[in-house]
Amino acid sequence: MEQNLYQVKNISGRLKNREVTVTVPGSKSITNRALLLATLARGESLLTGALFSDDSRYFLKCIQSLGFETAVEEERCRIRVKGQDGAIPKREASLYVGSAGTAARFLTAFLGLSEGNWHFDASEQMKKRPMEPLLDNLTQLGAAISFEGQPGHFPFWMEGRKAAKDRICVNIDRSSQFLSALLISACLAPNGLRVDVEGSHGMAYVDMTVEMMREFGVVCEKGVLEGTGKNGRLFYEVRPGQHYRAMEYRIEPDLSAAAYFFALAAVLGVRVTVRDVTLHGKQGDVEFLRILEKMGAVVEQTPLGVAVTGPAGGRLKGIDVDMGACSDQAITLAAIAPYADGPVTISGIGHIRYQESDRLAAMETELRRMGIRCETASDRITIWPGTPQPASIKTYEDHRMAMGFALTGLAAPGIVIEDPGCCKKTFEGYFEVLEEVTGRLTGEKA
Repeated sequence: MEQNLYQVKNISGRLKNREVTVTVPGSKSITNRALLLATLARGESLLTGALFSDDSRYFLKCIQSLGFETAVEEERCRIRVKGQDGAIPKREASLYVGSAGTAARFLTAFLGLSEGNWHFDASEQMKKRPMEPLLDNLTQLGAAISFEGQPGHFPFWMEGRKAAKDRICVNIDRSSQFLSALLISACLAPNGLRVDVEGSHGMAYVDMTVEMMREFGVVCEKGVLEGTGKNGRLFYEVRPGQHYRAMEYRIEPDLSAAAYFFALAAVLGVRVTVRDVTLHGKQGDVEFLRILEKMGAVVEQTPLGVAVTGPAGGRLKGIDVDMGACSDQAITLAAIAPYADGPVTISGIGHIRYQESDRLAAMETELRRMGIRCETASDRITIWPGTPQPASIKTYEDHRMAMGFALTGLAAPGIVIEDPGCCKKTFEGYFEVLEEVTGRLTGEKA
């Protein structure tokens, strides 16, 4: 693999084996939540199965910069964190969050609700991503923020203060991380905190947050605002006087990472088992497995992990699906959509325009680069069946564009991925694992 290019191998006509088992890293979403929860807890926590990637390393370096004691064993995927029961060893620090959205949002809320002076900076990519709703909430709660550049974006100075209010409203149309960030650190508010919610996307990640908070010892109650009906606007409330407790915490394998190999199985008509993945875990991307089932794949929970078998000798079925609950996999589905027997429409994904790239625009551009007919609207894309033509795929510094569109090239010649190294953000060994898997399927590796 050249440093800036990855030539995908078309293996669709070279299969000698039809079954393979894969191991993927720990969940990024769970790792970074667990890091903050351990930091907020009383005493030393041990996190096992942790992910080590650009995002998690930035998060870890930030808590170290705040003075928290950690012990890191990358080879064993273990991190020890000595929490201070909500206190922060250093009351002044400069933090660089890179392109890590979780670090950017979670640490900002933590420090905004804590007394001290903090400087935040980020990558050029993260500087373009939305922060304003969260920063507005923290200002309402008492924090003072001074921007060095564009208002509502990195870099900025923040004077954190104890919350002066016990109720706010957050809009999550652009990111559910705003809500998760406030909930995790709500225990720092002297009078507790109730958060009313505008918007509804990404709620599976909020559910993950609330469940992990409960596991670490803080209860977050969920309700529906009066006068809005049973399906109306939600609110969440963390009552005062609660504390996180230190614990040994096992992090699940990353279902977002596993999804690429499940999609591989669906496209090639083979069986892929991802070790230790469960259909009953915390991660919202389990919904992607249900989508693959509707398209004709077989999904099974086995003692080893979850196995997906693609339709043998047949094509995937076209589908019209709302992916608001698993939008990280919208690119994955778009990348394999040309191999379906009918159009694939992916809706409920307008918010992905504000992630690492404008993902809707990026999908449309790169599919058309391969000669695939597609159309986008404000929150959806429709992709028609077709034969992908040789093309060099731009990845826009977006790890999911690189990982997802590599799948297209497994069943079509001439697909090249530009800047494959951007996968370091969440899965730095992705292309090595992909090589291993395809090698086993073709018999080129034992």
